[in-house]
Amino acid sequence: MARLLSWIIRSAWSYARGHAEIRSGSRAARRFARFGAGSAIAFPTATVYGEPWIEIGDFTILGGDMTLAAGMGPDYDLGPGTVVRIGSGCAIGRGSHIVAHKSVDIGDHVYTGPYVYITDQNHSYANTEMPVGLQWPVDDPVSIGSGTWIGANAVILPGVHLGRNSVVAAGSVVRPGTYPDHAVVAGVPGKVVRTYDPELGWQPPMRDMGTPTRVPTLASGPPTGAPAEPPEPGSPTRFPPA
Repeated sequence: MARLLSWIIRSAWSYARGHAEIRSGSRAARRFARFGAGSAIAFPTATVYGEPWIEIGDFTILGGDMTLAAGMGPDYDLGPGTVVRIGSGCAIGRGSHIVAHKSVDIGDHVYTGPYVYITDQNHSYANTEMPVGLQWPVDDPVSIGSGTWIGANAVILPGVHLGRNSVVAAGSVVRPGTYPDHAVVAGVPGKVVRTYDPELGWQPPMRDMGTPTRVPTLASGPPTGAPAEPPEPGSPTRFPPA
């Protein structure tokens, strides 16, 4: 009996994971300001509200246990325009939190590890005699440039503006500020530890990273123009291939 019950529960859960995700064209997806073709939010979600003020581009995947929220809570009117904008071709890791009240703008082809936290609001501490949680919070817009990679458990604080094709190391806490394109940010608090100069290359220089892995392909086969073999170390490449 216990084995049968276990099989029923696992089968039901497996079915739910495969069929209960939010996909483009579904009733849940139509609640969003935009939910692009080929995009999905995996099941189960943790917290999702403020959909009319959230845009998601095409072919973007958000992992399970996701918190995706616009506003202080459900049923708030945030006025005209959207508050959360996630571009096309993004992959947001499982258990991540994107919480916006004013503006969180994530570019195209942004990838994150699991449990990343991105928010444009923080508690204030203007009155030392009042509990911090009761003081009115402060909003500061956040933008993340296209092509950026954010490692697992990183925190993007309000007021952060990351340039395109940047890297945030796992576990980093990125402080408010504007960061250049191609910056590598690491540490607590986060600091720029490597930059790219068109003439000098990476400063400080990159160490040998080994041979790039083979590009993963769909069961239907590689897309047109995909390389048959991985590129040589240091050679220019595009991932995924066009």
